[in-house]
Amino acid sequence: MAKNTNRGGGVHTTPNPNGSGWVNQQGGEIRSTHRLKDRAEEAGRSQAKDQGVEHTIHKRDGTIGEKNSYGNDPASSKG
Repeated sequence: MAKNTNRGGGVHTTPNPNGSGWVNQQGGEIRSTHRLKDRAEEAGRSQAKDQGVEHTIHKRDGTIGEKNSYGNDPASSKG
């Protein structure tokens, strides 16, 4: 089972460290639990958008599969 090492302020969608299914975690705390990964991703995306933070979606093995940022992105540099 994947171990959560999330210490930042973003939302992480990860396999449930306490059993089956998927969870959304923020600051190391579980914010929501879901049976299906698709549902967990939807909820995590909504949470991240509402808070203007990054949403990180992990694979079953715990590695990062996708990242999306919903605020506080640095301005793009020229050149």
